[in-house]
Formats: sequence, structure tokens, C-alpha cells
Amino acid sequence: MKMQLKTLMSTVLLLGGMAFGTAAQAADRQFLNVSYDATREFYDEFNKSFGQYWKSKTGLSVDFKQSHGGSGKQARSVVDGLKGDVVTLALANDIEEIVKSGQIQKNWQKEFPHNSAPYTSAIVFMVRKGNPKGIKDWSDLTKSGVQIITPNPKTGGLPRWVYLSAWGYALKQPGGNEAQAKEFVGKMYHNVKVMDSAARASMTTFAERGIGDVLLTWENEALVTQKALGKGKFDIVYPSMTILTEPSVAIVDRTVEKNGNKWLAQGYINYLYSPLGQDMAARHYYRPRNPEILAKYSHQFPKLKTFTIDEVFGGWAKAQQTHFANGAIFDQIYNTKR
Repeated sequence: MKMQLKTLMSTVLLLGGMAFGTAAQAADRQFLNVSYDATREFYDEFNKSFGQYWKSKTGLSVDFKQSHGGSGKQARSVVDGLKGDVVTLALANDIEEIVKSGQIQKNWQKEFPHNSAPYTSAIVFMVRKGNPKGIKDWSDLTKSGVQIITPNPKTGGLPRWVYLSAWGYALKQPGGNEAQAKEFVGKMYHNVKVMDSAARASMTTFAERGIGDVLLTWENEALVTQKALGKGKFDIVYPSMTILTEPSVAIVDRTVEKNGNKWLAQGYINYLYSPLGQDMAARHYYRPRNPEILAKYSHQFPKLKTFTIDEVFGGWAKAQQTHFANGAIFDQIYNTKR
């Protein structure tokens, strides 16, 4: 895999240099990465590193721009006309919504390794220091008096992973079935105190505004916040199991074909899979795909019991239709008064 990526990177850079040189295009280019909330700090560093790398190989300077928000909203923005060169979103289904608009090719997941998901994360619980409500696992989130902070699954990627993690946990309990999972998840959402539109807003609600007993969030977001604000304020609880969250990346084909950024976009995503890109992801608390780099950071990534969306839900297309479409199960359980 390393040799394949190295060869592919070399080919991309060579062809990219030839394409830009032949077209005699201006050295300064603009490039937009449309991403989700929790990646702000990571891509700020990544863009600087890749920009230096790209200039050293091609002589071209790139003006990198970022757009952040709830993953679902970001996907709709691209569908509605936001000209991103690449999208780095929280889940594959959001990219599939862009595919439906004809802006991304249908086989996008085959374009890069690991189904175009260069890093993973997990769902964790962030609680007040000392864990005063004694929250240890998903079952504790259904107890009376527990106030949960989590974003809205209709607008963000993280909250859909959260919802599906809770559902999968309930299914995997002894004698678990779909009816019991629906009842369990319904009880959990009955305890949601504030439902923001995206992950970063929920983190603000919990960590800065001081609302709620527990925040359901990305592992990377919790670790970053704990580091920034200090371990004296918050604890991180790893539940007994979590869905394997796989943020996805893709080139927006229609955009790069029009603006000439095709090879730049290819190099940009390949750089995510490079040892340097993988190490950078790990330093921002994303779990790298590269096993050697993952082992290097094993001290910050506890081993987890995980399940996949394909294993439990039959893939994103089925999960989206069953749980998050208008009038589907999430709407049914959230709108039911208990």
C-alpha cells in the first residue's frame, strides 16, 4: 500500500506539473476544502504543510480556504452551489448527496484507500470532572435526571454516528431487537437538554456555557478540548462499544474540471494518506489508518470494541432512509412526548 501511494503521488505530481506548465496558468491558485466542524485545527495545519510540499514540487503557490459547519449542511451547500475543490465530510452519505447532484463521480469511494476514509474516530462521553452523575456506558444516558448535549442528526454528521452507536449498543445487548433499540434510543433523546446544529456548537454549549451533564462527541474533539481547557474540568468516558466512525473525503469533480485543480485535488487527498499526513492526523487526535503511526500513538488511543455501519445497518444508504429521512425513526422517537 505504501509503494502504491508513493507511486501514485509521484505520478500525480508529475502530471500536475505538466498540466499546469503546459497551460501556462498563473502560479497562485485558490483551493477550497468544504469540511465539517471538528476538523478546523487539523486542516489549518495540514493546508500549510501541504502548501509547502506542493510548492516545492511544482513551484506553485496555493491560497487554501476552508468552509466548516454541520456535515449535512455542508453537503447541501455544495449541492446548492458552493464551489469546493474537495469535500472532507463526517460520513459517506453526505458525499452521496453531492453525487446525486452530478458533481462527484459515483465510484468516488474507490478512488482512494479504505473507501476514501483516511482516518477514523470514535464516539465518547465528555463529563464534568469527577463524573458526578456516574456515567459509564450508554445505558446510563437513559437514567432520569441526566442532561445530554448532542447535535441534531438532521443537520450534522457526528450526531448520526451518535444515534447509530446508541442503536447498535441496544441491539447487541442480550435479547436485543429493533423494538427495544427504538425504545432505548427514544429514552436517550428524551434526556437531550440542548440539540445544536453541529458538533462544535454542542462543544461550546457544554464546555463554555456549562450546560448539561454529558456531551456525546467525537473522540478527537473531546481530547482537543480537554487539552485546551485542562483535565481539571472534564473527564472522558469511553463506552463499552462504539460504532467505527469513518469520515470520508472526495474530489468535487465538476469543480476541479472547470477550474483546473484536478491534479492539485488529487495530490491534496493523497497527502492525507502519506506518513506525514497520517502523523498530523494523529497529533490532532484522529485515528490514522497507517498501522505503524497508529501504534506510535497507542498511548492516546485506547483499544475499543467497535461495530461498523455495514455490519449493523446495511450501509449508509439504508441507515439514512430508515432512521434520518423525513418521517423516519428519528423523527418518530424525537417528536413523541414521553
